[in-house]
Amino acid sequence: MTSIPFDTPLVVSGPFRRPRQMLEEQEIDGHLSIHHDATAQTLGLKAGPIEGPTHFSQFVPLLFRIWGQQWLETGCISAHYQNMCIEGDEVKAYADFPGQGTSQIRIWAKKKDGTIVLSGTASVGPEHPETELERRLRSLKPAGKLVILRDVKVGDKGTHAEKIKMDFDQRMGAKYPFSSNNKLKVITEMSPWYTQQGNVVSPWKRPIIPLEMVSVLTHYTSAQANFPVRGPAISLFVDQEIRMIKGPLFVGKEYLLNREVIALSESQRTESYWTKNRVRDPENGEIVAVTILNLALLKGSFAGYKNEA
Repeated sequence: MTSIPFDTPLVVSGPFRRPRQMLEEQEIDGHLSIHHDATAQTLGLKAGPIEGPTHFSQFVPLLFRIWGQQWLETGCISAHYQNMCIEGDEVKAYADFPGQGTSQIRIWAKKKDGTIVLSGTASVGPEHPETELERRLRSLKPAGKLVILRDVKVGDKGTHAEKIKMDFDQRMGAKYPFSSNNKLKVITEMSPWYTQQGNVVSPWKRPIIPLEMVSVLTHYTSAQANFPVRGPAISLFVDQEIRMIKGPLFVGKEYLLNREVIALSESQRTESYWTKNRVRDPENGEIVAVTILNLALLKGSFAGYKNEA
C-alpha cells in the first residue's frame, strides 16, 4: 500500500510584475472614468487605478502549468477585487498547488507590501465546483431602496444579441481606447499564441485572445444592452468571473453576446448590478464562454443621491 509521506499545503507563484494602466482616456457615458488620474483624485485616490482583469494575465502561466491546455479550453477564474493598484505597484500572483484530481484551487494576488489585490478561485471543467462569485451571489443580502439602479430589475436582458469581435489593430471604442496589439506590447505575460504567429504555433492554429482581454471583448459593447442605469455615475469592477466552455476565444472571430441582470446589491458606498454574459459561436449557436461582472456605481458620484435616498 502506497502512503503519502507529506500533506503540507503547497503554493505556486509567479514573479513580481508591474502591470500597466491603459484606461487613462476611458470614457463612460460621456465622462472620464475612475481610471483617469483627475477623476480618481476627486475620490481620494492617488492616481487612476489599473483595471482589475489586467491582473488575470499573471495567473495564466500558473494555471497552465497546473492543468495544461485544458485550462485554456474549460478554465474558469472567479475573483473578488479587494484593493486597487496604480501604475508602478509590483504585484505577484499565487495559487494553491492542487492534489491529484483536484479541479478547483484558491488564487490570490498581493502587492509587494503584502496588500491583497484580489482573491478567488480557479477551476477546470466541464463540471466546476462552486466558484468564488457563485458563493458571493448565494450569500447576497437583498438590496434596500436603490437610486441609481431604481429602474433596473433582476431578469432584465439586453435588447438584442451584440456582435463582438477583436482584431489585432481594432481600437475597442471609448470604453477601451486601445487595440490588442497595443496591449501585447505591455502585457505582463506574453505568449506567441496571442500573436499572429498563433496561426502556426498555437494548438488551434489560430491566435487566441488573452484572458484579461476577454474582459474587454465582453464589455466594450455593453451600452447596447440599454439597461436603465441612471447617471452619470462613476463605476468600478468589484467581482468578475470568466469561464471557458469551449475555449479559447480567437482573435478575428465574430461572436454573439447576450446580457442578463442576475442580481442587485448595495454597500455603504455603492449600488451594484451583476450581469451574466453568454458568448455564442454564431456558426452553431453554442455557448463558448460565460462571464459574470459585478459593476458597482459610487453613490457619492451621482448628483442629488442623498436627497433621493
